[in-house]
Amino acid sequence: MIYVDGFVAAVRADRKDDYRAHAARMSGIFFECGALRVVETWGDDVPDGKRTDFRRAVQAEDGEVVLFSWIEWPSKEARDAGWKTLMADPRMQQGEAPPFDGKRMIYGGFAPMLDERA
Repeated sequence: MIYVDGFVAAVRADRKDDYRAHAARMSGIFFECGALRVVETWGDDVPDGKRTDFRRAVQAEDGEVVLFSWIEWPSKEARDAGWKTLMADPRMQQGEAPPFDGKRMIYGGFAPMLDERA
């Protein structure tokens, strides 16, 4: 059964193109490490909640847009091996910092419990 890594982060609106380039580069590396699918979404209708919401979860600041992204893996075992390979990849130690504050990103691994399609 597939396994999913999910991410929520905030990116300055004026850095959308920078983020898209970063995401495209990273998706190639994820595919090399065994990922099946990488989806990056740019917040379009992200309402403020009464108690909590996506913006508060990542402490989004004025001028930032919330991202919601996920990576699909063939299994949890493939994901664990993929991340191990990814973190050892020299490309992860090179280059510029990502165009977002990683300290405010939230992420986790998820085992699907329902997967229906029309």
